Amino acid sequence: MAASPSTTSVAGAGPLLSFSSSLSSPSRRLLLPLVRRSSGGAGRRAARIPAISAKIREIFMPALSSTMTEGKIVSWVKSEGDRLSKGESVVVVESDKADMDVETFYDGILAAIVVPAGESAPVGAPIGLLAETEDEVPLAKAQAQSQSQSQPAPVTQSPPSPPSVAAPSPPPPPPAPVATPVAVSEGPRKIVATPFAKKLAKQHKVDIGTVVGTGPYGRITPSDIEAAVGIQPKVPVSSPSPAVTPLPQSPAPSADRSAKAPAAALPPIPGSTVVPFTTMQAAVSKNMVESLSVPTFRVGYPVTTNALDALYEKVKPKGVTMTVLLAKAAAMALAKHPVVNASCKDGKSFTYNESINIAVAVAIDGGLITPVLQDADKLDIYLLSQRWKDLLKKSRAKQLQPNEYSSGTFTVSNLGMFGVDRFDAILPPGQGAIMAVGASKPTVVADADGFFSVKSKMLVNVTADHRIIYGADLAAFLQTFAKIVEDPESLTL
Repeated sequence: MAASPSTTSVAGAGPLLSFSSSLSSPSRRLLLPLVRRSSGGAGRRAARIPAISAKIREIFMPALSSTMTEGKIVSWVKSEGDRLSKGESVVVVESDKADMDVETFYDGILAAIVVPAGESAPVGAPIGLLAETEDEVPLAKAQAQSQSQSQPAPVTQSPPSPPSVAAPSPPPPPPAPVATPVAVSEGPRKIVATPFAKKLAKQHKVDIGTVVGTGPYGRITPSDIEAAVGIQPKVPVSSPSPAVTPLPQSPAPSADRSAKAPAAALPPIPGSTVVPFTTMQAAVSKNMVESLSVPTFRVGYPVTTNALDALYEKVKPKGVTMTVLLAKAAAMALAKHPVVNASCKDGKSFTYNESINIAVAVAIDGGLITPVLQDADKLDIYLLSQRWKDLLKKSRAKQLQPNEYSSGTFTVSNLGMFGVDRFDAILPPGQGAIMAVGASKPTVVADADGFFSVKSKMLVNVTADHRIIYGADLAAFLQTFAKIVEDPESLTL
C-alpha cells in the first residue's frame, strides 16, 4: 500500500512530530471501492472518470509513543467543510501519556470526520478525510459512510455467542446410559463379570446371564446388577461418577460464565459509581500487567543523607530540587555500572544503552507519567533543574513530546516527600531497573568504637530485571550510589 509524504504532524509545546498518511492515487484503493459500492456495472465505468483526478487523503491516528495502541479524540479543532491551510491544527488526540495537536501538511477541505470527539481509534486507523477540492467532498463523505457501515458488522456477530453458551444440553444424555443397563440381553452369551458383580447377583438372586454389562468389553459391573434389581439408593451412587467427570470439564469451558456469575449475583454497593479508565490509566494498567512477565528481584540499601541534606540547603535557593540531586547521583552511579542501565526486550539478548536517561515518576491528574532527564550524567545540576521544571510544566499540561517520556533507561520514584520510609516499585517495561526512594529520617547509629550518634538515613529499594542484572551487580551499584550521596561534592562538578 503506497503512502504519500507525511500528511499530518503532531505538535505539543516542543517541535512537531510528523507521521505519514495515505494518499489515494488516481487508481488506488480510496476511490475505487466507493465507485463499486455506489452503483452497478453500468454506473461503474462512468464514475471512474472523475475519480482519476481525485485526491482524498486519510488523516490517520498517529502513534505518539512506543506503547500507544490506540488514541482518543479529545476534540476536533476544525469542523466538516472547513478549509485547511498547511500547518493548521485539525484535531487534538489523547495518547497514553499526553494530549497532542495534529496538524496538516496539506491545503484542503476537511471533508469528513470518521471518528468523532470522545471516541477512540487504533493507531493507523483513519480518523478523518481531507479533500483537495469541493468536487471531491461527496466522494470523501461516501467513503466515510461506507467505513461507518462496515463497523457494525462485527457487532452483530456478538449475539450468536450467548446461544453457544446455552448449549449445555450434553448433561441430559447421562440418564440414557442409566436406562440401558436395566435392559435385558436378547440371547445367551459368554458371561464376563467382576467378582463383586457375581457376588451381588448371587445375593439378589439375579440371573447374571440376562444382565447387559456396561463395563469394558461388555463386562458386567456391580452397578449393572443393582440397576437390574432396581435398587434406587445404589443408582445415585453410579451417578457421582458422571458427576465427577464433568467437574474437570466445567472449569475450562464455563470459566467465563463462572467469572460472570458472581459479578451478576453480587448486588451493586449503594452509592458506588463505575468509572472507565482514561487512555493514560489504561496504558498504565497495560504496562503493569506486562511487567508481571519479567522475573525481578529487589535489594534494599540504607544511605546516610546528612551531607546531601546540607548540599540541598545550599543549592535550593538556586532552584535545585532534591529530585534532581537524586537523579544526578543515580546517573553518576550508572556510568560506573552500565549493566544496571541495560535493558532486555526480547528475552534472548540485552542492550547496553549508551545514553543515561533518568525517568522520574510523576503523579498528575488522572494518571502517572515519567518525564525523562536525558543525558543526566553529562549535565550539571543547575541545567538539569531547569530542564526538570520545563518537563514538569509540560507534564501537567499534557504536552510532553514522545521522546520526553518514552526514552528512559532507568527510573527513579521518590515518595520521601510524603513521609514514606520504604516501598517497592514495579519495573517499567523496557528498562532494567527502577529505584524507590524513601524519606530521610533521624536514626540512631553506633560507630566502630561503640559510641552512639543520630544520623539521617533513607532506605533505597531497587527492583531489577534478573535476566540481565544479578544480585552482585545491584549491590555494587547501590554501594556506589551511597558513596556519591554521602560525599555529594561530586554532584556539583
